[in-house]
Amino acid sequence: MKKSLIGLIGAVAVLLGLASYAGFSPAYLLSAPGVATGIGSKLLCSARYVSGFSEHQSFDDLVQYSGILQELTVEFDSNEKTVTTSLFGLSEKTANYLPNIGCAIDYSGYSQRTSILTQAPQLSDAPWPLGDTVGVADGRMEKLLQRLLSADNELGLNTRALLVAHRGSVIAEAYGQGADATTPLLGWSMAKSLTSIMLANLEYRGLLDLNGAPGFAQWQLDQRSQIRISDMLTMTDGLAFSEEYNPGDDATAMLFTEPSSSDFVMQKAMLHEPGTHFNYSSGTANLLSRIYFERAGGYQENYDGYMESIHRPLAFQNAIFEVDASGVYMGSSYLFASARDWARIGQLMLNGGVINAQRIMSEDWVVRATTANTSANQKAYGYQWWLNSGNEDLRWPDISEDAYSAQGNRHQYLMVIPSLDLLIVRLGWTAGGYPVNERFSEIISNL
Repeated sequence: MKKSLIGLIGAVAVLLGLASYAGFSPAYLLSAPGVATGIGSKLLCSARYVSGFSEHQSFDDLVQYSGILQELTVEFDSNEKTVTTSLFGLSEKTANYLPNIGCAIDYSGYSQRTSILTQAPQLSDAPWPLGDTVGVADGRMEKLLQRLLSADNELGLNTRALLVAHRGSVIAEAYGQGADATTPLLGWSMAKSLTSIMLANLEYRGLLDLNGAPGFAQWQLDQRSQIRISDMLTMTDGLAFSEEYNPGDDATAMLFTEPSSSDFVMQKAMLHEPGTHFNYSSGTANLLSRIYFERAGGYQENYDGYMESIHRPLAFQNAIFEVDASGVYMGSSYLFASARDWARIGQLMLNGGVINAQRIMSEDWVVRATTANTSANQKAYGYQWWLNSGNEDLRWPDISEDAYSAQGNRHQYLMVIPSLDLLIVRLGWTAGGYPVNERFSEIISNL
């Protein structure tokens, strides 16, 4: 007992020393161990066993988020496909991989993921987007993408995939840093755009009214009963959710310390009248996944419904949508997909809700999803899609005003430009800024 106490005091002393060295307050880092081991085990598990990156590259990517992550003790178990991380003995977490559904952090009493009967992808060599065969590349565009990718990586921007699809065909691709055309790459918040499509599919099938309430029993007796699903889709629901990513903030607690992301967000109070104030919220995105889960009918039905109505019609070849420990899709963050699979989502939007001869959502939904919202502070956001127009100035000033994009942390982009019948996908691991306006406008000028 005495020895354990001495060890704990020593670990805290080291942590406080690191706080001073790294420029963080002691209070900040004292709340960090649970987040650090959560982000460590989860991201390392997915990078290694979903994306297939080496242990070394997986760890190098992880520590870009914070210097404290360098101090993690990490154990990869390639037989069990688990990753366990510890920080000075103050916290320890394990994430485990399951075939076709990816990784999640283990929590005592949560075994829902293990009960889901999953399905292997239906691989096809049919022409894209029905399969994974692309035609002869446009040589000029391919050279441009290779040059841009090389330039990015000389600047330390860590671009791993660039893809251009024009008039319904993939015309050029470039890959680097261990990724290729089959690598499932983390889209982070680009998953939100697919989550919106999942709800659009429920609407198209007559199973959901997007102008209706989400139906959460916990919200029925207070102000949150005023919230509509359409408010949630435009991030104008008014919930008091903090998208800051410091230890102890809502977003990091939800993603890396909570077994049920949607349960965590369900408790948030209403701060603004619905429809009036834009507040970007990964928490809201996970509540949208919860709506899909509940309308589908539960664990197996949630998975089967997604596979039958979304995954297979899109003909995903190298995509895994992860669930949290409670079995609900992580609609805010955890869709891993190849560049060609991400482009399939864009092609669905360009086609007005149809792909591979199957209608997934109505054409009218695509119009609504790409229309400016009613907030006073950020109108250029649709149904989980970032819009070029809607505010006083264009988001990307050198790109057509009808452009819109799925976007994710580390500068993931799926840009859709209807007037040019064009899709651009950029996937990578960029800390700091990325010159998306300059890069994408150069691509456009070389069509």
